Amino acid sequence: DEWAAAKTLIKPPDQLELTEAELKEEFTRILTANNPHAPQNIVRYSFKERAYKPISYVDQMAIHFSLNGNMILKDSDEGRRQSVRSSNAAETPPAEDFTVMSEEAEIKDEESVEDTQAAGEEEAEEAGTAEVAEAAEAEKPPPPKPKERKLANQFNFIERASKTLNNPLRDRACQSEPTPCKNFSATANQWEIYDAYVEELQKMEKSKEKEKPRAHVGKKEEKKRGRMLTSLESQGDDITKVSKAAKIMERMVNQNTFDDIAQDFKYFEDASDEYRDQQGTLLPLWKFQYEKTKRLAVTAISWNPKYNDLFAVGYGSYDFMKQSRGMLLLYTMKNPSFPEFIFSSESGIMCLDIHSDHPHLVAVGFYDGNVAIYNLKKPSSQPSYRSNAKSGKHTDPVWQVKWQKDDMDNNLNFFSVSSDGRIVSWTLVKNELVHTDVIKLSVEGTTMQGPEGLQLQTLGCGTSFDFHKKIDYLFLVGTEEGKIYKCSKCYSSQFLDVFEAHHMAVDAVSWNPYHMKVFISCSSDWTVKIWDHTIKTPMFIYDLNSAVGDVAWSPYSSTVFAAVTTDGKARVFDLSVNKYEAICTQVVVAKKKNKITHVQFNPVYPVVIIGDDRGHVTCLKLSPNLRKMPK
Repeated sequence: DEWAAAKTLIKPPDQLELTEAELKEEFTRILTANNPHAPQNIVRYSFKERAYKPISYVDQMAIHFSLNGNMILKDSDEGRRQSVRSSNAAETPPAEDFTVMSEEAEIKDEESVEDTQAAGEEEAEEAGTAEVAEAAEAEKPPPPKPKERKLANQFNFIERASKTLNNPLRDRACQSEPTPCKNFSATANQWEIYDAYVEELQKMEKSKEKEKPRAHVGKKEEKKRGRMLTSLESQGDDITKVSKAAKIMERMVNQNTFDDIAQDFKYFEDASDEYRDQQGTLLPLWKFQYEKTKRLAVTAISWNPKYNDLFAVGYGSYDFMKQSRGMLLLYTMKNPSFPEFIFSSESGIMCLDIHSDHPHLVAVGFYDGNVAIYNLKKPSSQPSYRSNAKSGKHTDPVWQVKWQKDDMDNNLNFFSVSSDGRIVSWTLVKNELVHTDVIKLSVEGTTMQGPEGLQLQTLGCGTSFDFHKKIDYLFLVGTEEGKIYKCSKCYSSQFLDVFEAHHMAVDAVSWNPYHMKVFISCSSDWTVKIWDHTIKTPMFIYDLNSAVGDVAWSPYSSTVFAAVTTDGKARVFDLSVNKYEAICTQVVVAKKKNKITHVQFNPVYPVVIIGDDRGHVTCLKLSPNLRKMPK
């Protein structure tokens, strides 16, 4: 009955209802032979082109089923061998038949032996039994043929397997940078070897002298003295072990002591700048001072290019009637109470500069005309390299030194300028300083009458210089006569240009770090002037009503610079805000006799350091109006 009933279609409730035209619409689907699981972005490294190259051909074949068969052609060699092997096996009888026949033969042999034993007695019976046996054998049916034994075919088997989907393969590789390699080579002559042996002998002799007991000292006193020496040596070793931990502890104590100043340095912003009409202020932070530099003036300041909290200070005297010793100190803002490095010198330090690529090398110029290089990595308090009279030192004070790029042989070199009118290039060759006179500052139109009627050219006194930031051979030299010479390293006998800049000595000259044509100069004639080196006249002139000791461009803006004067004031100018006067004028040193000598901007933090002639260095923070970034 169920089969006879008409079948009705049952639609699911969510089936989509389509029109007749939509139902008749055909959708073509194209089947391709491409494998969807085959990778499309295989990349291989080409050693020929030294780059990764994509592979264009990718194998698209995918095997879904494979079966190894066992059928062999009859005409083939293997087929013939198997047919011969099977026919031989059919002809040979089975092993069981052979065993039955042998047993029957043995039984017959035994019976014949017994018959021979009783041959005489049973002759008649034998004939009768023989006839009976023959008749029985004739009546027996023939034996059945043995069945052929089938050999098991070792190839007759079927292997079944199923294959699952393979996950797509992905090759991932990475290439690391090769380890840096450096080739180091040095030559040692016999004199260097000899000097090394002499130093070793001297050390051995000193150690022997310490070990020798005095003649008038008793044995007990010798033992006591030896114990004291060993205890002192062990104390020295212990001190060197804990020196690093002690330095960290000292910094922690200082940060706790000057915590309010550290908080101001990091977070304080003067909110009153909003109501000052683009005027700014300088917030005093730390004051760096050292007992042994109280009677010395700050003659040079330079920030370390790598460690932004570390700066070097040179100490000497600008009073040429009271020249004494000098000192080189390195302070860090992490520890304002005591310097990190201390170096003393017999002559006053007048200038210094820290190498940009090797921040542990400090070039120094002295009042006696010598130059030296201090290595902060070495524990010695003496300079690693120092000039002398034989190596061509200056005859007057060295007013400025500047590191330059390495020469063609990768030797370090720096330049120096002095009052003797010479600009000298110093090169570090092995263990000595080699000098080369770059240019001599001659004053035009001034000649002196020498002995026997000789006309002698008078030399200008160089007081400051600065090298161009992009043009390597171009540099400016300020002189004591107030002139600024534009010079080149390529010409030693003439100048590119001469600027009649000031009426007194040029204390500082500096190229703008952003505008390649602009430089600034300051002088003791109370003026600060801004120049374009292609124009003979200054673009801006500022009269500060006191001798200007130093001037410095800011590292964050091309229009901001700072100047310090001998009346104890620091001024900050921003040409984009006010071209006529300073936007900040602040007294840094309160005492009348105290004069400010130098100023430097920090390359990263919004602070400046200012040095005076009492050996003090003051760190001040710039308010937001003084450090606006240009648009």
